[in-house]
Amino acid sequence: MAEDTQLQLKDSDQAILVDKQIEELQKITDYEIKEWPIGVLVEKFTNGRETDESEIFIPDYQRDMVWTPKQQSRFIESILIKLPVPFIFAADVGQGDREGALEIIDGSQRIRTLDNFVSNKLTLIGLKKLTEAVGMRFSDLSKPRQMRFKRTTVRVIELTEKADEDARREMFDRLNSGGTRLTTMEVRRGVVDGPFMAFITECAANEQFKALVPLNDRNAKRKEYEEFVLRYFAYLNNYQGFQKSVDEFLTDYLKSKNQNFLDADKHSMYDEFVRMLSFVSQHFPNGFKRIGYKTVPRIRFEAIAVGLSLALREQSDLVPGDVGQWLDSSEFIKHTRSDASNSRPKLVNRIHYVRDNLLGKAFVEDPDTAAVEASANADSPPDQAEEEESSTQPGLFS
Repeated sequence: MAEDTQLQLKDSDQAILVDKQIEELQKITDYEIKEWPIGVLVEKFTNGRETDESEIFIPDYQRDMVWTPKQQSRFIESILIKLPVPFIFAADVGQGDREGALEIIDGSQRIRTLDNFVSNKLTLIGLKKLTEAVGMRFSDLSKPRQMRFKRTTVRVIELTEKADEDARREMFDRLNSGGTRLTTMEVRRGVVDGPFMAFITECAANEQFKALVPLNDRNAKRKEYEEFVLRYFAYLNNYQGFQKSVDEFLTDYLKSKNQNFLDADKHSMYDEFVRMLSFVSQHFPNGFKRIGYKTVPRIRFEAIAVGLSLALREQSDLVPGDVGQWLDSSEFIKHTRSDASNSRPKLVNRIHYVRDNLLGKAFVEDPDTAAVEASANADSPPDQAEEEESSTQPGLFS
């Protein structure tokens, strides 16, 4: 009926309706262009980051750090020699857990790289033009050059608070692919289908799971529940085998299980999943959520769900003490902040932190933690051979 009515409108009347709709939609993407000095940008990104309270933050739906040390180095080279770099897109969060903060929509790799360099973690490698700087860190630059670098401005397109979460994610999709792209989980459902994928879907439909991990309709439709479930089983059963690419790790696990998924496996894995949910519901007053927050980031869910299941494997009759003493501590928040690295030592640490606290054991960091925390070169995906770069590595403007 609505379509019939539209067809009967005169062209001029329909044009008026289109103009009104455009004006309304433009309000959602109202923006300002700002020039941010690198020093200020990095400070607002890092100050309060350990407790997930920084003014500028990378949201949970964004991809992990994918730039290699060479890509990061070449971005820094561009800034040092005054080559143009793309705008960063950010949005003022109008409501929710981070109201008033700026969410990075496009530019997460760039702002992480700036932080890595200014914090003296990135050693410059593979430079094509500024060859004399190879092997240097920020502190190796002359003091005047350091000051000039921090004063260099980066343009930021800042959406106003009128842009809600759906609008921000819509812009992220469009900026990254020219249209609404499939999530990695949606792609997996299309090309890695099989018995284990069907099992993942079954678990994702569990009502207790949905109640403990609230998602908006958009994320639910885009298979975010299935993403959570796949991460749970993949990390639970093979987290020690994880290296650096989350997407590859999850897809490889899914393919492997699809090829060899017995009924006995299905029943035991479902029972473990349900038992984990019941334990959280019974012993964690806020479920998977942090006090005062309405949403559950993937990284926090992974740490709690996997760490808890590992603890139950060791002690099936486990009765925890006051979980709030460590679950809402600054240390755990540091392990599970929104942009926390997915390098193997840090993944192991956040899982073991939950496991060991539930079991009443002293938590001991992975021995490789210090190395990855001190060096972005060690905490980033490995560089590929020179001849492979042009065809396989993503560009510098992601």
